Amino acid sequence: MKVNIINGRYVGSVNRESLFDLSIPFHSNGQLIIFVHGFMGFKDWGAWHLVQDYFSEKGFAFCKFNLSHNGGTVENGIDFPDEESFARNTYSFEVNDIKCITKQIIPYFEKTPKIHLIGHSRGGGAALLAAKTIGASTLSLWASISSIAERFPSNEELKRWEEEGIRYIQNSRTQQKLPQNFSLFQDFQENHKCLDIEIAARSLEAAVSVFHGEQDKSVDLSEGRSLAKWLNVDLFILENTDHVFGSKHPWKENQLPLALNKLCAETCLFLTKN
Repeated sequence: MKVNIINGRYVGSVNRESLFDLSIPFHSNGQLIIFVHGFMGFKDWGAWHLVQDYFSEKGFAFCKFNLSHNGGTVENGIDFPDEESFARNTYSFEVNDIKCITKQIIPYFEKTPKIHLIGHSRGGGAALLAAKTIGASTLSLWASISSIAERFPSNEELKRWEEEGIRYIQNSRTQQKLPQNFSLFQDFQENHKCLDIEIAARSLEAAVSVFHGEQDKSVDLSEGRSLAKWLNVDLFILENTDHVFGSKHPWKENQLPLALNKLCAETCLFLTKN
């Protein structure tokens, strides 16, 4: 059975619809990769479509999707046309979205597939937190964050955010000043035990691989080292590459950048061993 869904709709957190792509190759190996994008990201960012093609050619079913409150809409899933939904986003929503998309795509398979999670950047943190609940066999962390708490401001900046109820984050590519409600921080405070990446990492039973670019300026290499330590695995450092492994948006080439291609190859090797 071959399936190729582009811009399908799923129902995510608080019943908000968002988009997903799902490919199941004709000669499927019975395994599914679910890819989780990062902060200010979306399923069609950069070369993610070529990542999907890479794994599909190896026999893996592959799903990439927009988190429900990433700022996209079902009419326009690229960039951030819905700043209001972006403002309402929480880390709890993102973890729940992974559970939602998993549940809603499984019926497309004749037999329940073996599930592999790949999370990039902030999506890596969400994937780690969701891995046990969805029964993932493996987890691959690509330039993943190691702490949610460290993403928040402190002291006067935090107090100002609470008083004003909203703050703005600059997107350097679109030049948008994207809003974040203070409810993002409140959600973390209320659910900090469930959103503690270190606690989840130390108790995770799935096989895990941790990859990080040597020249990552968005998520420091030290975060990859922390994750590898807590997970008791080796850290795979890709030399001379950045947070997005040589990719950018838009990606107009018909092949993966060298670093991202190497990352896919190493991840595929890890998956076939586990």
